[in-house]
Amino acid sequence: MPMKRIPGSAKAALRRALGAKAAPPAPRLAGQRPFVTNAAYNLAKKMMPKISETERVALGAGTIGFDRDIFTGSPSLKHLTDTYSPALSSEEQSFLDKECQELCDMIDDHAVVSNADLSPESWQFMRSKGFFAMKIPKEWGGKGFSTAAVSAVLVKLGSKCSDANATVAVPNSLGPGELLARYGTPDQQAYFLPKLASGQLIPCFGLTGPHSGSDATSLIGSAGKVERHPQTGELGVRASFRKRYITLAPVAGVVGLGIDLHDPDNLLGGTGKTGFTVALLERHHPGLRMGPRHAPLTSAFMNGTVEGDDVWIPMDHILGGQEKCGFGWHMFVECLAEGRGVSLPAGSVSAARTLAVGVGAYCRVRKQFKVPIADFGGIQEALARMGSQGLICVAGADLMNAIVDNHEAPMVISSIMKQSCTERGRRIILDGMDIMGGAGICKGEANFVGNLYTSVPIAITVEGANIMTRSFQIMGQGITRCHPHMVPLMESLGSDAPDAPKVFRSHFFKVVGHVLGNLGLSWARGLASSATTAARSAKAYEAGGEGLVGYHESQMLRLSANLAFSADLALLLGGRLKFEELLLGRLADAMGAIYLGYAVLWHYEKRRGEVAAGEGLEAATEHALLTLEHEAQEALKEAASNFPQPLGKLGGLLMGVGVAPFGGLTRPYAPPGDALTKEVSSKLTNPSGLRDLFLKNVYVKGEAGDRITDLLEALPVVCEADRIAAALRRAGSSREASPEEQAVLDRAVAMRDALVQVDVFEKHGPLETLGKPGYVRPALAQTENWPGGVTSFAADGNEKDATTLAA
Repeated sequence: MPMKRIPGSAKAALRRALGAKAAPPAPRLAGQRPFVTNAAYNLAKKMMPKISETERVALGAGTIGFDRDIFTGSPSLKHLTDTYSPALSSEEQSFLDKECQELCDMIDDHAVVSNADLSPESWQFMRSKGFFAMKIPKEWGGKGFSTAAVSAVLVKLGSKCSDANATVAVPNSLGPGELLARYGTPDQQAYFLPKLASGQLIPCFGLTGPHSGSDATSLIGSAGKVERHPQTGELGVRASFRKRYITLAPVAGVVGLGIDLHDPDNLLGGTGKTGFTVALLERHHPGLRMGPRHAPLTSAFMNGTVEGDDVWIPMDHILGGQEKCGFGWHMFVECLAEGRGVSLPAGSVSAARTLAVGVGAYCRVRKQFKVPIADFGGIQEALARMGSQGLICVAGADLMNAIVDNHEAPMVISSIMKQSCTERGRRIILDGMDIMGGAGICKGEANFVGNLYTSVPIAITVEGANIMTRSFQIMGQGITRCHPHMVPLMESLGSDAPDAPKVFRSHFFKVVGHVLGNLGLSWARGLASSATTAARSAKAYEAGGEGLVGYHESQMLRLSANLAFSADLALLLGGRLKFEELLLGRLADAMGAIYLGYAVLWHYEKRRGEVAAGEGLEAATEHALLTLEHEAQEALKEAASNFPQPLGKLGGLLMGVGVAPFGGLTRPYAPPGDALTKEVSSKLTNPSGLRDLFLKNVYVKGEAGDRITDLLEALPVVCEADRIAAALRRAGSSREASPEEQAVLDRAVAMRDALVQVDVFEKHGPLETLGKPGYVRPALAQTENWPGGVTSFAADGNEKDATTLAA
């Protein structure tokens, strides 16, 4: 017989009757969370450090999109292809074909580096034709160009002169122009934007200080105090600052200056805040010092210092006015996507496109041991790597441009683009230098790779050094900002609100579901991918189309689930995670490879109609995707093998089993094979659709004497000559070359001879070119004046006086 439930009042009466002491009513916990989630909440609260205001702003700045999709474990290629389409307007294409071509025509890259400056004609042309105003809206006299157009201009300029690329990049990325258009007061916009658009004022942005390094927004040594002017009573800021590495500062007419604002006397009165603030100062502002130059390696672009002591800055000189005091971090972060994600990768795309066509042709022109070096295995390996990495850079940049043009500011993807594309660009240039040999080392107008080589470390370093970007910025933001549940969970841990535990519980279970879901996807997709990879033919890519896309999309889906699961495991480290930079760096490598893998697939879907089947796009796409899949696999393997304490080997075991449950059997990705390497190299050293794809947006002067022009003209001739020579060798003595064939052979010999020459100078260096008349090289002068005079060897073994012999 079931017992009847005793009402609460009856229980109390029963206790009183038995003389028992009544227990106090149990407190109601917010949300009545169960014991397990209660313990998890308390443990997580202890493990999770308090989010600083700077971190909170960073987590809220910019946008998330496809980077978040990757962290779900199931990103969609269809979403990418449906949402983002690269295109230039007719006006933008005209500017690229005319004004940009004309600017390249007037630039002599060797002279720019030798003179450490662009010519006066180039400066005037850039100013008058709107090269510094491409992102300023048309209503203020600017071009109002898309991000894709700005990137295309930078790529074309970079294919001619990296210094021209850098000079144009700054005003169109993190220059005050775009900041003014977004955040300036009406008076500031009306005054500055027309002057910036006309080229009257060249802008720069002063952020980095001597003690800042890659932590530019720390603003150490750039302090400002809110004060009232002692004579006028006007509210303003008294600031002292030391800025360095500021591109265009030596010639800029206005600087956007980052300062750390303090208000000890509470003069702001609730309008605006303290912290990172941007001021607008013109060059001749009292107390402002601009002009001294840095000398970044051999580069000629203007870069220098911005300094001032106790500089008075009226409040109307604060960008956006008083209400935007303390708003600089938002401005900086949201505009940084273009500088880091567009401008710097454009330099890598310039190198990729220029060297793919230039070095590829040179490999067919240049002979050693009577054989074109294009036939040497070592050359093929390096050249295929250049083509593959170049395609990755091109695809990543095209997708990033389209994302920004879709009014997004993806901070994590922009960091991936900055770090990964500049690093891949460095590898492309190193391979190009290795192949070119002496032709890449000797300076002069004929050398189209040397200045790229000396400038690439600058791209690696600026706007956040790659080491820093890789080791904590990409995943430091990605693992929290892009995780579908992590930000609200972290906010609940830092909140004192009564419902914080309830919010935590909700998102805690979502995180658990996320972990288990991606573990299941990792296993299921991993087993399927391992099986399909083992069964797939090495020539499967040749069919192209949906077969190529479908296979590699499946691999990217598997790797995305692997990364999402691994990132969730890493979160078990709690607050220690931000200090485990080796782990974060490896996870960043995996995420970068996955994003770029999807970019390559997106690029193939958008471009495959432009290149005929068998012309190299499928081979290069296959090579790139195999490379990226192997990169992601190895990064996750190393992350598991080196999982940090306190979880250590246990954490590594969980990650390894989750990503590859059967070890090496479920790590199926290998680097591209030799046959594919030879195929990609062949397409770059012979006329092909792949070469034509890379040639787009490369500056070609179209006149004899321009090395790229001459190589492009020579390539079909030497290829035809090689075919004729091979046919003659096969025929032996049975036939000789026809007059037409001999003409091709002779022309090829002449072209080859001309194109292996390097520049030589009668005088080199300032001592010889600018020194006193009659200057003689010291070593030669010492020989001429050697005690005993100058002698010359004679056949009879007796030394002869050189003067007598000359007579």
